[in-house]
Amino acid sequence: MDNRARSVVLGRIRAALSDRPGPVTVPREYDRTRDLGDVLTLFEKQVADYRAVVRRVPASSLPDEIESTLVARGVLAMVTPEDVPAWWRVGEFVWSLDAPMWPLSNAALDRADGVLTGCAVAIAQTGTIVLDAGPAQGRRALTLLPDYHLCVVHADQVVATVPEALARLDPTRPLTFISGPSATSDIELNRVEGVHGPRNLEVLIAT
Repeated sequence: MDNRARSVVLGRIRAALSDRPGPVTVPREYDRTRDLGDVLTLFEKQVADYRAVVRRVPASSLPDEIESTLVARGVLAMVTPEDVPAWWRVGEFVWSLDAPMWPLSNAALDRADGVLTGCAVAIAQTGTIVLDAGPAQGRRALTLLPDYHLCVVHADQVVATVPEALARLDPTRPLTFISGPSATSDIELNRVEGVHGPRNLEVLIAT
């Protein structure tokens, strides 16, 4: 479109809108928090509704719980970010560490039975876990390629609402929002799991 034609088109638009009111101020004073009661109980319920496994454990028993969880799952080889606490890597499993300087290949991640990570924050209202590639979380591929994700959520990381969670997050970081195991549906509503990430999600809430 040349400049003359552009001017004609824009002139017609201005004329058509000449009797319309000016810019509208959009109110931004929405609720940022709500009293949802016991956020840990609500978070457990919402996560379970997504067909994930979730349970609350004492922080002091976390290593034993991780080991018994993995034994029950029947896994042999697990991957973790390199900065996951060493005392999380328990049992007679093969633990492979993923580091920025020595990242595991996609094939290695795909061969692993599962991944163990922490999280940045968790949202009770939606049953969502948020990762931001921060401590004990690693890069995004770690939680997308393995078929099983075991995630440790500390009780003080659980907030009530999405705005509360966003207030804790840096929007410039790579954010991944996880609401249950990966699943999608086709046009006939046939549910398919594991298309965009792990088919199995297990959450340990450390209290």
